[in-house]
Order: sequence, then C-alpha cells, then structure tokens
Amino acid sequence: MHSRYERRPSDTAISNQQAVLHLQVRRFFCDRADCERRTFAEQIPGLTFRHGRCTVLLRTVREQIALALGGRAGARLTELQAIGLGKDALLRLIRTLPDPDVKTVRVLGVDDFALKKGNHYGTIMIDPEERRPVDVLPERSADALADWLTAHPGTEIICRDRAACYAEGADRGAGTATQVADRFHLWQNLADATERLVKRLRAQWEPPPAPKKEAALPDVPEGTRTQQTRQRHAAVHALMAKGVSHSGIVAELRMDPKTVRKYMRAATADELVSGRPTGRRSVLDEHTAYLLARFNEGCTSSDHLHKELVGRGLKVSERTVRRFVRSIKQNNPSNAGPPVPKAREVTTVVLTHPDNRTEDSRTVLKELRDRCPALDTACDLDRYGSVETIKAIKRDCQWYGAP
Repeated sequence: MHSRYERRPSDTAISNQQAVLHLQVRRFFCDRADCERRTFAEQIPGLTFRHGRCTVLLRTVREQIALALGGRAGARLTELQAIGLGKDALLRLIRTLPDPDVKTVRVLGVDDFALKKGNHYGTIMIDPEERRPVDVLPERSADALADWLTAHPGTEIICRDRAACYAEGADRGAGTATQVADRFHLWQNLADATERLVKRLRAQWEPPPAPKKEAALPDVPEGTRTQQTRQRHAAVHALMAKGVSHSGIVAELRMDPKTVRKYMRAATADELVSGRPTGRRSVLDEHTAYLLARFNEGCTSSDHLHKELVGRGLKVSERTVRRFVRSIKQNNPSNAGPPVPKAREVTTVVLTHPDNRTEDSRTVLKELRDRCPALDTACDLDRYGSVETIKAIKRDCQWYGAP
C-alpha cells in the first residue's frame, strides 16, 4: 500500500451564504488486486468520518436535535439554524446511534406498552433514579423478564403493575428483590376502591326524591272563530242592555239579522261555542286518559307509548304521539330539586386535594358527608392515607407480592 497527496486549494470560500472549508488530505491506494477497497481517504480526527458529508461537530448537533425533538419538530429547528435535514434523515441518525451499555440498575421500573394495540405488547424498563429508559423487550412475558433480570443482576427494587407475568418473572429472575407498585397504580387502586364505596353508599348520600306531582293535560287554546263568537255575543248583549232594538243592533254591528237574533237568544257565549274549542279533532282524543295515566306511572317515552297504542289497534304516527308527550311535559314542568351528582363526580371531589376544590364542590361534599357518615369516614381515610385504606385496597385488588 502506498500513498500520494492530492493537491487542493486550502482557502476558505463563501458560496450560497455558507462557509466551505477546503482541506488537503491524503488518499491511499491498495496494491492488492483482490482488494475490494482500491482507495482509502485519510480521515481527520474530530473533523471528518467515513462516508460522512458533514463534519463530526455538525453530525453531533443533528443527533442531539433528533434525540430531543424527533423527526418533524427537529427538521423545523434545523431549517431555522441553517443546517437543514429532513425528518427521515433525523430518524435514521437516531437508529444508527449505538445502544447505551446497560449498567447495574438498583431500582427498576417495569411496564408494558402496545406495539400493536390489542394484538402485540412489549415491555419497557426504566431507571427511576436516573430518569431514563434502560431496555425494551419485544414481548410481555415472565420468561423475557426473568431472562433479562438473570443477565443483569443487582436489582434491589422492582416497581411494576399488578400483571401476573411480571410478578412471576421478577420472582424467577430476582427473587431477593423487593416488588412494589408504582404511584400511578397506587392512585388508580385508591380511586377504584373509593368509587366502589361511593356506589355502594349511593342510597345514603342521595337526597330523598321530591313528591311527584300528577301530570295534567295542557289547556287547549281557543281558536279564532271561538274568540270572535264571544266578542260578538258580548257586543250584542251590551247593546241590548242599553235598550237598542233588533234593527238598531243590525245597523250598529252590520251583521245579518238572523245572526243577531241567534246571539240575542243565547244567554251565554258557551251555548254558541262548539264542544272542542279549536274545532278540530285528533286521533288521540279517545286515548288521552290512557296516555295521561301511563305518563303519571313513569312511562314518558314517546316511542314506548306509540308501541302501546299500536298494540291497542290504533293507527297513529310516532310524530303525533311525540307532539302529545311534548305538550304534557311543557305543561307539567318537573318539580325536582337540583341534579344529583353522579358517583364518578363524587369520587373526583373526594380524591381532589382540599386546597384544589372549588367552592361549589366543597359545599356539595359537605352536604353528602352530613347525610352519609360512612362517606365522611372514607373522606378522612383518603385524605390522610391511613394504613386501613391501603390494606383495603390491597385486599380488594389482590396485589401480587406488593408489600
């Protein structure tokens, strides 16, 4: 193998607003005919590297940006810094980085993650003390965790969830390690236990139901013709009271003599008004009593009432029944008190720190605790994290190996 110099100008030129550094390096040639690499360029330590189209410093900067921001966000930042690189190239930089050496981990966090949700899951291991990932396993099984712990001894504490496979793998791979639950699962267990307690005590903290008021049919407004009849009857009898004759009333009101005589003979306007004020009949007229009785029994669904009417042999549309039920609801507004909070809402208020509760939530919680002594005790247990609460959670959730 021999070498020769390539003569290149060693000046600095400015092209397209970027500094271009021209270097003079050696190129080595191999004398062996069977060598696939016929030439070898000399590398400058700390400045160049093989197959590189940028300096070591620029590559390091791009790697750090890729690790901090990833693909798209990193590409936008490199454009702003005039060292533009595409998102795919940044991701390739991350993939080419060597994996860090796995050191002895005193505290190990183990949890699963979805490679394909509902189909395939892996295992990720974290070092909580250094706040960094340690390793990733392609599967979620006891054998994989046990093999990893056997290959990396020295773990003293394993922080995991309640998965049986992780409990078994931890026992087999690091039998002397202490297994604990992480903060997320501790809080999740406490929330689940509190919600179950709130649901069980619902009958105690719910306020008594308000007395139910019987619904009544809405008052049907009088039609235009009925109102006109009452006005004319009143006008005719007003003139009769003044002593005006029949012909005088006809001339005054400009009405037909026969119509005036009819109004004069009627003592009240109700004798001239038809039985139905609107003058129109409905297909539900003969079934209003049945619909009103069913509404008072608690059946307020127009769909159910329509099916019952069809079962009784009545041909009626759903729209007609829906309008009838809507008119009853509008004429009989609900006299119920304020809405009763749901079990999940009460659980949220109980688990919220007292300093972070709103004034409304404090008032609601105080009323509930006054009505339900057991809920009051549960609030105290959740607030101070007593040993009894932790024991209850462990008993309900059936932890595996948790202290």
